[in-house]
Amino acid sequence: MAVQSSPQRAGAAAAEPAFELKASSFTLPVIRLLGHDMDAVESQLAPKVDQAPGFFRNTPIVIDLGALARDADAVAFPRLVGLLRGLGMIPVGVRGGGAAQNEAARAMELAILGDHTRGARQAPPERSAEDVAVEAPPQAARGEPSVASTSMLVDRPVRSGQRLYAPGGDLTIVGPVSSGAELMADGNIHVYGALRGRVIAGLRGDTGARIFCRELHAELVSVAGHYRVSENIPADLKGRTVQVFLDHEVLRIEPIG
Repeated sequence: MAVQSSPQRAGAAAAEPAFELKASSFTLPVIRLLGHDMDAVESQLAPKVDQAPGFFRNTPIVIDLGALARDADAVAFPRLVGLLRGLGMIPVGVRGGGAAQNEAARAMELAILGDHTRGARQAPPERSAEDVAVEAPPQAARGEPSVASTSMLVDRPVRSGQRLYAPGGDLTIVGPVSSGAELMADGNIHVYGALRGRVIAGLRGDTGARIFCRELHAELVSVAGHYRVSENIPADLKGRTVQVFLDHEVLRIEPIG
């Protein structure tokens, strides 16, 4: 004989929240299209990804159409989305486009995001389709530290999916960093706990920047554009207290203490 749940029990179960909806903010990389030539995009973007494959792998990215005329032909989104996915990125939405461009983006199931770049200004004239710019902090000359010095202290664990950036200074984390998290700083990065995820010091080219952590389990470590992924970190250094630094353009990982 089947046993039926009482209305009281069913009502109690239904009253227990199964999820939460929260407003949050994330810092996502942005690729700003300067033209419609997808061959040019591919030929110029692929080398950038090759320089830092761990940084771009499985990274959500927004496509900025603000430099294109709004009444221009629709962007070749099937080609562009396929290109970005082929390079390991996950295109999630577009911003700054016109009606036809947005409609083409919707057909590829891309979100239409708010346009924070145009304001009330007229759209700039379309540039040559010879270039594509990936939005990032301006790159200083290699070896030149940032002028500003604004450090950031985070006194809580960094969860998977969080991305923290300390512009112009150091980033200090008092606690563990989970796999799937990302830390970036123009200066040094200090982690007083287990370091997983991806960590990038000297983002603007400061070759004197260093990474310090209590337990090294990182998926990727980088100083001033020099990268090493987990598979290339010696096993005897994993789980140890280390510092990561550049020595004559060679990325070194050395134990502390």
